Amino acid sequence: MVGVPGENCAKLRMGRLRLQILVMVVTITILFLSVCRDNHCQLNIFSHYLKVNHTTFTTHTPYITTQTPHVDICNGITNRTFTPTNDSLISKEEWESLVTKLQWSLPPVDLLSTDEATNPTKCSFSVVNPNSNHTVEGFIDVTLIARDTKNRIKTYGGDFFQAKLFNAELKASTYGAVTDHFNGTYTARLVLLWPGPAKVSIRLVHSSEAVQVLCRHREQDPDKVYFLGYFEEGGKKEITMCNAQRSPRLVGNDLQCCCEYREPVTGESWFCRRPSSLPCHALTYHSMGGYQAVLSKLETTLLKRFANIIVPYDNSVVHVQQQGNESRPNTKCRPGLHTPVPSGFYLKDRWTSMVCDSKSFPSAKLISGCLKDKQILMMGDSTLRQWLEYLEKTVPTLKRLNLHTSSKSGPFEAVDTQSNTRIIWRAHGIPIRTSKTPWADLHYIAREVEGLAGGAHSVVVFTIWAHFTTYPLAMYAHRLVVIRRAVASLLRRSPTTLVVIKSANTGYKDVYGSDWLSWQLDMALREIFRGLPVVLIDVWQMTSCHYSPDNIHPPPVVIQNEVDLFLSFVCPQ
Repeated sequence: MVGVPGENCAKLRMGRLRLQILVMVVTITILFLSVCRDNHCQLNIFSHYLKVNHTTFTTHTPYITTQTPHVDICNGITNRTFTPTNDSLISKEEWESLVTKLQWSLPPVDLLSTDEATNPTKCSFSVVNPNSNHTVEGFIDVTLIARDTKNRIKTYGGDFFQAKLFNAELKASTYGAVTDHFNGTYTARLVLLWPGPAKVSIRLVHSSEAVQVLCRHREQDPDKVYFLGYFEEGGKKEITMCNAQRSPRLVGNDLQCCCEYREPVTGESWFCRRPSSLPCHALTYHSMGGYQAVLSKLETTLLKRFANIIVPYDNSVVHVQQQGNESRPNTKCRPGLHTPVPSGFYLKDRWTSMVCDSKSFPSAKLISGCLKDKQILMMGDSTLRQWLEYLEKTVPTLKRLNLHTSSKSGPFEAVDTQSNTRIIWRAHGIPIRTSKTPWADLHYIAREVEGLAGGAHSVVVFTIWAHFTTYPLAMYAHRLVVIRRAVASLLRRSPTTLVVIKSANTGYKDVYGSDWLSWQLDMALREIFRGLPVVLIDVWQMTSCHYSPDNIHPPPVVIQNEVDLFLSFVCPQ
């Protein structure tokens, strides 16, 4: 039977609509889903992430943008294609330097059994010269051999080890960098910084096989953590899923997706599924949604089995002799200083910096004197909120105002009228895993920095990493270069402003926040801010070598040392 003209038109329109939906889904999938092939974790760097539509403050080289280079972050760059533009925030040289520093060796073949993965209980290490005459400020070298469960020496590298030198009785410890020789062997050099006995500890945080899982899921599945947007208007309420990317899992088959929220100052975007009966501008609250990573049984086993385990050792002790008056850094604590390895050490639970002449601030009077006439803006996550909480607890005259804001995201404001001190802490903006929070309270770091006049009495402190471990590296790099532009602009118009960056902590151990993921972000942050006159508080080393149980939120004794080092830069006299 031949249909009437109206029916034919309707069928034609429906066919076109189905074709448009198919084209859209395929296009989005190609553009936004990174692929893993040939045992390499590959990453598409989109030009959207590395540029915004604003004029850039150039620090040392002209900025140019990428044109979707195909990058293998874990094993090297496979293609570099850059096209100069006027609105890019990162140069070709900077991006290549960043990718080079973050290269990571992955297993050459697909794993068939966990028996082939690195097993820390089968690994071994030895001090090259344990019985030699050792003195303070000397060093020891350690050789480490990785083996699998069948006790076979590994033939490739990529295992994520952490090393430290320690003395439990003295509450002394220091961090040591591990060098991968890509053949199953590793070495670590540990500097001797206190007299007396010292032992070596090496732990396997993740095997190279587990790192492969982490890298793959970081680049392939940006929605493994999702968020909720609460829309309210005219008595109506709706809740929809939100995230930082217009990804296939967020978009689904909905042509109406999504509401896009573009921050006018920074150019950052956020996406929520469009509510069925409310407009996009009705977004009122934000909260954490849930976790939805899809892992195979083998992947789950690799991440949980043999993770964060100490490598066996024969308990040999290195005896360190005093050698007169050891030289400690007498450099004034100021912005722009190099951070060495080790950056310091604990002795009797007190951190001594190897960066500069750090001080201790054991009393409320000393802290108040240091913070006198200071206006401090802190932005970050709960690991920086610990600094504010420590200051409030230690300085009785520092009182927090009741702003009736979120207990997790703030903003918080504390004032000390006696020392004319004002401290504001607020979350670093979305994405942030938090309880239900007013959308208007979640400000981006760059937005706040752009609005500061700065000056000698102004201090800016920020940390940004823990809530980005689930996203592709490109997204994090984009966020950092936007912040860098804002910081560079602030220092240009007000060079006496003190800008402090708190590094990442150790303590995460799963697909949503492994120490390896945090380390990659921390390395990216250091590289992107290299060359700017800012302060880096190396909390990574301070948390990884301390004796306290591994926790993303370290105990008060560690926080005190972190704050003391921070105050040493605020008050270097």
